[in-house]
Amino acid sequence: MVLHAPELRTEQTAKALGLDATAEPALRDLDCGAWSGKSMDDITPGELMDWLTNPAHRSHGGESITDLLARVGTWLDTLAGSGDRIIAVTHPGVVRAAILHSLNAPAESFWRIDIPPLTVTTLHHRAPAWTLRTAAHELSD
Repeated sequence: MVLHAPELRTEQTAKALGLDATAEPALRDLDCGAWSGKSMDDITPGELMDWLTNPAHRSHGGESITDLLARVGTWLDTLAGSGDRIIAVTHPGVVRAAILHSLNAPAESFWRIDIPPLTVTTLHHRAPAWTLRTAAHELSD
C-alpha cells in the first residue's frame, strides 16, 4: 500500500518517485491555523517560544503538537499487526510524530528530532509495539 498526505506537494513527490499513491488524511501536515503561510518572523517571539516549548500550545487556532501526536499515533495503531507494507509520503512533522509514538517518547522531544525532506524513516511493528529501524536515511539516486 502506497499513501501520501493530502497536500499537493506530497502527491507530486510520490509521482516524482514513481509511486502510485492514495491520499491518506491522517498523514496531513500540522495545521498551524492562523500562522499558516507566515514566516516565523511574522509571529510574536513570545507566542513562538510558547509553541516551541509547550506541546499543548495552539494559540494559532490549529493543531497542537500533542494533537498531531495523537492523530498520527491513532493512525499507526490502526495499522499494527496488519502485516501490510506501507510506504507513506508525508511531512517531516508527521514523521517526527510517528517516531515519538514508536519510541513512546514524550511530546517535549518533538523538536529534538531532525527529519530533512526527501529522507526515509522505517518503522516496524513487532507485537506489542512499533520499533524504529532507520530514521532520516537519505534517498540514493
